[in-house]
Amino acid sequence: MSLSAKRESLTRIHGRYQRAGRAHKTRILDEFCATCGYHRKSALRLLHRPLAAPTARARPGPKRTYDPSVLLPVLKIIWLSSDQLCSKLLRAALPEWLEHYEHQHTPLPDEVKEKLRAISPAQIDRLLRPARVGQSRKGLSATRPGTLLRHQVPTRGGPADTSQPGAVAVDTVAHCDDTTAGDYVNSLTFTELFSGWTENRAVWNQSSHAILAQVKELEASVPFVMTSFHRDNGSEFLHWPLHEYLTGRRWQVPWTRSRAYRKNDNAHCEQKNWTHVRQLLGYERFGPPQLVPRLNDLYGQEWSQSQNHFRPTFKLEKREKKGGKTVKTYEKKPQTPYQRLLASGRISEATKERLRSEHAGLNPFVLKKSIEKKPQNFFTALGNLDRESTKT
Repeated sequence: MSLSAKRESLTRIHGRYQRAGRAHKTRILDEFCATCGYHRKSALRLLHRPLAAPTARARPGPKRTYDPSVLLPVLKIIWLSSDQLCSKLLRAALPEWLEHYEHQHTPLPDEVKEKLRAISPAQIDRLLRPARVGQSRKGLSATRPGTLLRHQVPTRGGPADTSQPGAVAVDTVAHCDDTTAGDYVNSLTFTELFSGWTENRAVWNQSSHAILAQVKELEASVPFVMTSFHRDNGSEFLHWPLHEYLTGRRWQVPWTRSRAYRKNDNAHCEQKNWTHVRQLLGYERFGPPQLVPRLNDLYGQEWSQSQNHFRPTFKLEKREKKGGKTVKTYEKKPQTPYQRLLASGRISEATKERLRSEHAGLNPFVLKKSIEKKPQNFFTALGNLDRESTKT
């Protein structure tokens, strides 16, 4: 008989034995010895002593420093509110997010705050392992080669200049579901390469005038001076209105294009298509043009503030060849685009003061609630418009 079975039999018989008379105790003792195989003297010692409470087996190894029952509730709320940052980026974002967590939820003991500030990325991965989610499906590419200004716009030679603010890369994301036929909404991604500052705007059907209007608006609103303009070979950018806007001014803005079929030439912007568009909106088809103002209301306010002020990113420091392999070295401490612009000497003090004033009035948890609410209203409007178009 196993040890657990013997323990269960002792628990069941012990109470009967304590309550029984002398004659009955003998029969209970015989039954217990026959069932468990104990010697009578050993059985008597077990039945006469008080029944000890079962003790949990101690966990082997050293004592836990980061108790999941204490840290995981806080860590999970911050992780979900930060759009599920990877552990290395979440580690860099924790100090600022903890301050807002206490204002939004509840004050934390000093011991818990110290552990969360000292926690390693590997430990964050271990704690968050049960909460990880899978990846979504992949969308379609709507980039079509443009030939109108292909010879007037040069390809960029070598990697992009990320040492000073001002270099901009742009791209579009098609919200077309599983077919590019017909008309639908597109998202314009506007990324500054030094800081990673990214703005998004919705445009209807990639029209040249809509693209130009959004580029003008973004250039006027971003906290840096645009010094160069790079995009892929899509026909939505290779048109005369944009060409005249960039080259017809007194101080011309150099604009370049990627090499044909070399998607990595626009890698800084391509990665933002996933983190800033697909993670937020998914892969559904946005057909009605009435959705453009609703989407721009989200892109231009809460989404921009959340991504640029509270989402740190890694920046590549150097790339070198070693033994036939390319070794990339990234900065040790990731920063937000807001922090990189404040540290730059090319940004005016007036602009920095405006950024600080805006940052002081922001709360990432409040922004997250608004970001969750506005897409719900957006998709409700999408469903209503789709039903109306089906009826007609």
